[in-house]
Amino acid sequence: MSAVGGVCHQLDRPLFVLATQNPIEQEGTYPLPEAQLDRFMLNVVIGYPSAAEERAILAQTTTAHEPVVRPVANGEDIERARLLVREIPAAENVIAFATRLVRATRPLGDEGAAPLDFVRDWVRWGAGPRAGQALLLAGKARAVLDGRPAVSLDDIRAVAPPVLRHRLLVNFQAEAEGIDAETVVTRLLDAVRPA
Repeated sequence: MSAVGGVCHQLDRPLFVLATQNPIEQEGTYPLPEAQLDRFMLNVVIGYPSAAEERAILAQTTTAHEPVVRPVANGEDIERARLLVREIPAAENVIAFATRLVRATRPLGDEGAAPLDFVRDWVRWGAGPRAGQALLLAGKARAVLDGRPAVSLDDIRAVAPPVLRHRLLVNFQAEAEGIDAETVVTRLLDAVRPA
């Protein structure tokens, strides 16, 4: 549902938002507040292409040839895939691991337990419950893409960086030491073990 000029409009599914951010072109752009960042499921970092990829880009995009674009899926296909991902089961130990991983990001500790030293020292604000939801859904999607019937611990580990990197706010001490959220996530994956 979307409101324009006070009138609500029903939007067709699937509905999703993609956003790009180029660290060089900051003029006129503003960092999103943490609460808005948390609503993005993944933060995918795309670096420079390899030499071979860049050569192919140049060769393909500097001629008069107009490529033919062929759809690979329509909205109904995407909606079916979304529903399929939600049907993938997650064992209790996988859910517990995702929960422990998210809760370990919080610098004040977890229900009386002391936080990990590096989290206490480097993290200003940890991930919320949406991070756990995103870990499980992204892990399930990875399992589907690999043709497997259930999400695994390895799926959760694999999707943790793009799910968590934009949900952790490092503090001044971390910044001064050259520590970023990616480093914290890597350390968390080494420190947090499945139950």
